[in-house]
Amino acid sequence: MSYMAAIAKKQGDNYSSIPFNEKECKMARKKKAKKAKKTPKGLWTTRDLNLLKKLFPNNPTSKIAAQLRRKTDAVKKKASRMGLRKSKRYLKCIGRA
Repeated sequence: MSYMAAIAKKQGDNYSSIPFNEKECKMARKKKAKKAKKTPKGLWTTRDLNLLKKLFPNNPTSKIAAQLRRKTDAVKKKASRMGLRKSKRYLKCIGRA
């Protein structure tokens, strides 16, 4: 019997909610600690901006939007504000140049 289960038994608790053993308890704590911090809605991180600069010229905007977990229009607007353009090679490949 684990330490936590023994305490629960002494207190008369139903210890079904207590982890089966100490290892599971440690895993639960690690899982809570690993949760990524969310950025406020609409803010672009430097990682997002660098990825956008790298991918925008030669990739479909919809795929970039999916990778960044943003709407396609948001990616288009941000790229436009940053002065990014699709490459001539990419436009030719999709039949627009």
